[in-house]
Amino acid sequence: MDSLWINAEIVLTDGADLITAQTELRELMEKTKSEPGCIEFQVLQNLEQPEHFTLWECWTGEDALEAHFNAPHTVAYLALGLTKVNSIERLGPIRDSASEIQS
Repeated sequence: MDSLWINAEIVLTDGADLITAQTELRELMEKTKSEPGCIEFQVLQNLEQPEHFTLWECWTGEDALEAHFNAPHTVAYLALGLTKVNSIERLGPIRDSASEIQS
């Protein structure tokens, strides 16, 4: 199976503190990078809209991504309610034909 790339846009929730969110996202990023199956995990902040962040993630597959969402540090971060997901893209390498994309 090909690597699974995720591009997720998240934004600060109403009333959440930006500094706290930045601190917690840095901690999430550092802990996630050491997870089995994590190839890449970056949290980037929008320069024009600092309350917007992009997560660039690469996993060895679906099982690794699922394990990430069950990891204690991920569960703890999500429980804080500092950010919400605006969009998620699941990405992979360019396929050889259009029929492979649909499957």
